[in-house]
Amino acid sequence: MRIEAKMALAISSLLLMFFVSGGAQAQSIYFYDDSISLKGGESSEIAQVYYIGKACQSLLKGSPEVEIMQGPPGVTAVIREEKVVPREVACANPVPGGKLVISASGVDDYSRTRLVVRIKMQTSEGDRQRTRDINISLFPPQ
Repeated sequence: MRIEAKMALAISSLLLMFFVSGGAQAQSIYFYDDSISLKGGESSEIAQVYYIGKACQSLLKGSPEVEIMQGPPGVTAVIREEKVVPREVACANPVPGGKLVISASGVDDYSRTRLVVRIKMQTSEGDRQRTRDINISLFPPQ
């Protein structure tokens, strides 16, 4: 009987550790699509940027930043700071973050290329970076 009680206590402890431990299981960026097309002078909102823990609380300590690592000339990327609702991870309340916006200017000819962006975030878990490849088709304005 004592062995069964000790075994039950050990299993209960392991299950409790499994569900309680592990710190924050952070979620961050949700991209709407991996391919976009823009005419010169247009912009497109392509992602929500946030960094949250298990209970949908924000772990951001500063505003997220974006950097273009590779891409065509005339294409810019900014993160428009605003509260976002990370519904794709079942959170219902807005959290600090922003929306990633890609803009094209000075497009003279059609081109199709890859845009590589790096998003940098200061979080309570330390600095984090995420890189994403986006296929982009550019068209001259009409």
